[in-house]
Amino acid sequence: MRTLIFLITLWLMPMYLYAQSPQLPVEVYGKLPSKSLLVLSPDATRLAYRDTADNKDLMVIIDLATHSVVSAIDVSSIKPTNILFIDNDRVVLTTSESQHIWGFTGRHNINKAYTYNLKAKKIHQLLTQGYGIYQGQTQLGNILGVSPDKKYAYMPAYQNGDLLNLYRVDLEKRVKPRLHRLGTSDAIDFFLNENGEVIARERYDNEDDLHRIDAVVDGKWKEIFREKTAIRTKSFNGLTPDRKSLVMIAQNEDRWAYYTMSLADGKISAPIFSHKDKDIERVLTDINRIVYGVQYSGFTPSYEFFDSKLNARINALNNALPESTITINDYTPDWQSMMLYIGGNQSVGDYVLFQNGGLNLITSARPGIPRNAVHPIKAYSFKARDGLTIPSLLTMPKGKEAKNLPAIMLPHGGPESYDKIEFDWLAQYFANQGYAVIQPQFRGSKGFGSALLLKGRGEWGRKMQDDLTDAVHDLANQGVIDKDRVCIVGGSYGGYAALAGATFTPELYKCVVSINGVSDVERMLHTEERDHGKYRWVVSYWQDLIDKGDVNAEHLEQISPINHIDKVRAPILLIHGKRDKTVLVEQSKNMFSQLKKAKKAATFIELEHGVHHLSNADNRMKALKAIGQFIKQHI
Repeated sequence: MRTLIFLITLWLMPMYLYAQSPQLPVEVYGKLPSKSLLVLSPDATRLAYRDTADNKDLMVIIDLATHSVVSAIDVSSIKPTNILFIDNDRVVLTTSESQHIWGFTGRHNINKAYTYNLKAKKIHQLLTQGYGIYQGQTQLGNILGVSPDKKYAYMPAYQNGDLLNLYRVDLEKRVKPRLHRLGTSDAIDFFLNENGEVIARERYDNEDDLHRIDAVVDGKWKEIFREKTAIRTKSFNGLTPDRKSLVMIAQNEDRWAYYTMSLADGKISAPIFSHKDKDIERVLTDINRIVYGVQYSGFTPSYEFFDSKLNARINALNNALPESTITINDYTPDWQSMMLYIGGNQSVGDYVLFQNGGLNLITSARPGIPRNAVHPIKAYSFKARDGLTIPSLLTMPKGKEAKNLPAIMLPHGGPESYDKIEFDWLAQYFANQGYAVIQPQFRGSKGFGSALLLKGRGEWGRKMQDDLTDAVHDLANQGVIDKDRVCIVGGSYGGYAALAGATFTPELYKCVVSINGVSDVERMLHTEERDHGKYRWVVSYWQDLIDKGDVNAEHLEQISPINHIDKVRAPILLIHGKRDKTVLVEQSKNMFSQLKKAKKAATFIELEHGVHHLSNADNRMKALKAIGQFIKQHI
């Protein structure tokens, strides 16, 4: 308990000891977090993490008792996005990278998994294109479970271009995977019992829009669920601890809720986990996809578990740290030890080990940024012009009076995403430069219930954009910001919103920054149809999102900023990754070309090796320096 009290004091100190925030160089914000992906071994004696400090990229494994390094390997060629212990001596690393596939044109985002043996000091890729499986697939990193003896991982892969099977993959050495269970042409997922036997499979037929669940009943396949839908309305995420039911997330009135579906007869339970103001963001599972509970969305995460003791433990932590945002980063199978990421106001993000009823600070995600340099984040809401309540975040420069401040509008991507009360490196950088940073959760954002989410359908460039405009007017009318000194900066959908701001409300913004943004919605849809097929659910999803499924060329032309360049007044900075497969770089190239033809002030920066997110350290730094200089020049 003494440790817990000490840490609480440590985290609260900056709130009253510091009034001013030191001016920090751009480099501290442009760096990737130096410590990330902290995970525990099953017995909580070891800790693995990714370390990108000092221009290195390592996976480090330490002994928690002696604090000594057990192993450290260079992962710069892998750049893992997740780490997972199989047992105390083996870890799995997953990654996503843009690369060529032999025999196929262009670059593709490839998901992969690697296993590393600490004793043997060897690493190998688990599934490889063309090595016992189909050459052209991109999803190679999904592990659905491990064998009881932990010698094998069960992973889905295509045998040819249209048959998804389940394979048994050796965790010790590189050998061709062995077929574990034959799939079907429309199989998309498998669920296993404690012996590694498939007990259920999920299927979706894109041509017939048919979603099904089959279960093994009395030794034979039996269909227990069927729904005809162009977009899947139910998500199956794992199994209950007794493995008698699937865990399912589906919409309940105006929010997403957790249900179970019996494998015996397909009976769906009443909502088990549900929250009035939040959605279910993720389920908490083990490596065999046994579900323990759920994490709810919102500005701060919250949790609910089957186990009442776990509920009490998390509630106690929240009560002890009321000003902090607690995210469960990892946990041991018995839940006696948890790796927590503690953020929120006054925090750069700390990794803390909860064990034996106490908390121990392990490391900071950004040790180069002092706590007194973190700018306060305020959650508030305002009324849009049609009366809809819009939740929002406002990051204020510390020590400055909230009066007539220059401001940055920072809409999130997605658009079905949302912002959190956490250290946002871009928002904190702007606040450190003296700007108020506005982050409205405009209609179409997820995380705050289906009502807000669904009101965004068909509102690209319309009411979704009006919500951003209304946020600016709301704060300007209160005297918090100077309406004549506002710039808009966004990435992905936020980049689209920035360009829409430049063209649909040109009087509102003094400068515009689009990072990997969409300029031509019609072209974007054509790209989705080309990459996925006209009748794929992905295309149906985007059509529903953009115009409630009734997409026509005139509507797409109206909401595409590239068709309204004549209205542009503000200078525009376009930044785009050359290898972005989510939003192709041509979206920014074409916008820049049209801006220059119209003699509008525009700059285009193409990031070499850049993908959709600014996850490359050099590219993030280059982009942030360019953005900072651009905004200073104009406001």
